[in-house]
Amino acid sequence: MIKFINVDKVYPNGFQALSDVNLEIYDGEFVAIIGLSGAGKSTLLRTINKMHPITRGELFVNDIDISKVKGKELRLLRRSIGMIFQSFNLVKRSSVINNVLAGRVAYHSTITSLLGTFPVEDKLIALEALDKVGILEKAFVRADQLSGGQQQRVALARALSQKPHIILADEPVASLDPITTISVMNDFKRINKEMGITIVANMHHVDLALKYATRIIGIKEGKIVFDGATDLVTEEVLISIYGRSIKESEKLGNVDIDEVELAGKGSGK
Repeated sequence: MIKFINVDKVYPNGFQALSDVNLEIYDGEFVAIIGLSGAGKSTLLRTINKMHPITRGELFVNDIDISKVKGKELRLLRRSIGMIFQSFNLVKRSSVINNVLAGRVAYHSTITSLLGTFPVEDKLIALEALDKVGILEKAFVRADQLSGGQQQRVALARALSQKPHIILADEPVASLDPITTISVMNDFKRINKEMGITIVANMHHVDLALKYATRIIGIKEGKIVFDGATDLVTEEVLISIYGRSIKESEKLGNVDIDEVELAGKGSGK
């Protein structure tokens, strides 16, 4: 589904964010990208939907060379790739359902999108997406009245409303508290398993990556230094990625994730 061939990314200031990346991500996988800040995680993720065009090499998404597409063709390709940001990227003064309907923009003309005159079918798709993430009752509430976890669920529902084949998540739980983090990660895991949507996520916390992903990609200074199943990640592997020792039972906000999960059951966050 996603294939990098000898990909480099050099920014205008000369900084090389990616170097000779060769990588294949398959349909239905849950892939976590880990590494130090500045290692190239976000750049790698954002090349997949051409938010950051590659400098050299080839990058295929569903057999389409994304480095060569533009205009309408790029818009159609991006329609199949949902994107979730750490900062949620919601219109805070707008209702939840209007934020989710933004995921349907690529299906319509510019005039329809600007006027917000979405057909009933789109509204049903938006409501169904909200139901899938458990906040259907918040549909007509303003986004700025929601908690951080609920806002991230709105962002996830917006991505689902696109009917995507792939969801890219850039540090999706970095700004959430531990209990809400576990709840949102459970949403990602359920959507990956039940809907078969490929998920590629940058993860700051190694313990979360190991618990939820099926595959780990380690990146260091723009290069892939590890690519394998989660059960193959050893302390030596983590040292090769981070350059230093990391305890196996890494703490999330100084709270063990298993303890957090137990505490969060039935919390409704």
